[in-house]
Amino acid sequence: MSEESRVIVQGAWKAFASHDADRIAAVFTEDAEWLAPAGNATAVALGAPSHMVGREAIVRFLAEDFPRFFVRDVSVTFHGFFADGERVIVEETMTATLANGNHYANDYCFVFELRNGLIHRVREYMDTARGHRMVFG
Repeated sequence: MSEESRVIVQGAWKAFASHDADRIAAVFTEDAEWLAPAGNATAVALGAPSHMVGREAIVRFLAEDFPRFFVRDVSVTFHGFFADGERVIVEETMTATLANGNHYANDYCFVFELRNGLIHRVREYMDTARGHRMVFG
């Protein structure tokens, strides 16, 4: 299952990058959750929750809010995909130009939990202080 899980999450990143709501929705369970650190800069700037509950909320963020905030030059450099059963850890660095014109570059770690071949829960970790400096500083 580990290899299959890794492939599922790699495919999900392609769906996220498309900003296509239907493609994104197809990779999540209906009751999926996405948990990011409370008060992270993206959530604060967008007035969005740091804990999204339900496929619809996650799809809206990835298809509508994300491209409104990270407006161009979005690039993700993956440092690793590590899978154990239905859990996949992703290490990455994301860079972009923000809507306010600031340059953004931050490191992330994501923990994806799958259920029946779909993403059921995502836990997102990043340097929140660094994010705040780039977004608001």
